[in-house]
Formats: sequence, structure tokens, C-alpha cells
Amino acid sequence: MLEQFSLKGKIALITGASYGIGLAIATAYAQSGATIVFNDIKPELVEKGLNAYKELGIEAHGYVCDVTDEAAVTEMVAKIEQEVGVIDILVNNAGIIKRIPMCEMSAAEFRQVIDVDLNAPFIVSKAVIPGMIKKGHGKIINICSMMSELGRETVSAYAAAKGGLKMLTRNICSEYGEYNIQCNGIGPGYIATPQTAPLRERQADGSRHPFDQFIVAKTPAARWGTTEDLMGPAVFLASDASNFVNGHVLYVDGGILAYIGKQP
Repeated sequence: MLEQFSLKGKIALITGASYGIGLAIATAYAQSGATIVFNDIKPELVEKGLNAYKELGIEAHGYVCDVTDEAAVTEMVAKIEQEVGVIDILVNNAGIIKRIPMCEMSAAEFRQVIDVDLNAPFIVSKAVIPGMIKKGHGKIINICSMMSELGRETVSAYAAAKGGLKMLTRNICSEYGEYNIQCNGIGPGYIATPQTAPLRERQADGSRHPFDQFIVAKTPAARWGTTEDLMGPAVFLASDASNFVNGHVLYVDGGILAYIGKQP
């Protein structure tokens, strides 16, 4: 049974995986036997990623590429196929968020979030699907969000993009499922990362940060998630164990979406 979860011999491209969630997922894939390929938008970020993988004992292949640039993505995928091999697994992880009230947000700022969080997964998926069809199999995993289901103040562009990404996930499933390509999503909850560390720092009086209190109270698991919590679900969706799972978003959120919250 455990062999179904092996990624041995598979080539996995994880976009924006120099750090954070992308790095954690790539690490899980490497530990499961996959060859790791990643990109980032700046050379210094790719270098940072290569060093991080090296410290973990992982021989990764890094490429500089802006995933919103269709010509650059096509060139990168061709280069990967030539230098490493045809991609078996794609994780559309690269993303941004701009926390700006909707009426204060410019159309240009809105478009930028849509471009990175929704257009880029379309562009990269489109680039790898032909190779997957030729191979006779493929796994595409889109990093969605609880904002694929919920709204929240200041994240109109992000929620619109992640809601669209959920539907792109379903549509890739609909169009390419017959080619033995599975496209699913992972929807992380609130994950403890260096970027969210200031929101989890204890206050001067020893109490929790107000946002930390809010998240813990809204989560049945009563804690923030960790990047390690995403590893198992990511391996499952990339492996043969999920060959009949398609068009699904797996929310790894400690139960937030199932919970109405405690009565005041």
C-alpha cells in the first residue's frame, strides 16, 4: 500500500518554492523520491532556494522565471524537459497578496494579484499539460486558499483570484481527466511561517496577539497550522494513491471551514 504514495522517478515542478510552503512541499516530494525543480522571479531568490535545498541534502534544479510571462514559462518548461526531463507533477504555488480595502485599491493593483495568483497557474499548467498527455499521466496541484470559499476585509483581489483558481482546478479536471491527468487543489488554513511570526508574538502582558487569539478561537484544532501539516496532503495528491481524485480542493485548515465559532 505504501508504494502507492511513492514519487520515485517522478519530476516535480513547484513554482515559487525558494522558501515557505513551496519549500516544504518540495522537501516532502524529495523525501518521497521525486526530483525537484523550482523557479523564482529573481536570481537571488533562486540562489536562496538552492542553498536551502542543499542544507536539507536535496539536489534541486532552480530556474529564474516570471510565471506571469507566457513566453518565459514556455522557454523554462522546454529547458526543464531538455535538462531534467518531462514534468510529472506541477504545483502552482507562486502567489502574492495585497491587503488593501477594496475602495482604496487601484485596478492595477487588483490586476497584479489576479495575474500572479490566477493567470500564472493557467499559463504554467498550459505549458506542462502537453508533456503530461504524451507521458500518459500527470498531477497538477493548485495552492488555493480558504479565500477560495470565504471573503474577508482587505483581500478582494486575493479572494477573487483564489476563487477563480478553484474553478480553474475543476475545469482542468474536466478537460484533461480523460488523459489520466488529475488536477486538485490544496487550501491551507492559517500557517505559522516567518511572515506570520509577528502576529503570533506574545504581548507585553503575556497575552496572545489579538489576531492570534482570533485564529486560535476560530480553529477547532486550537492552533495555527505548520508547513509540515501540508506535506502529507501534498504527497497524497501527487501520488498514485489519488489517481481517482480529481477536481477536488483539500482544505488543510484545522477545521476552520467546518466551524461556525464559539458563542460569545
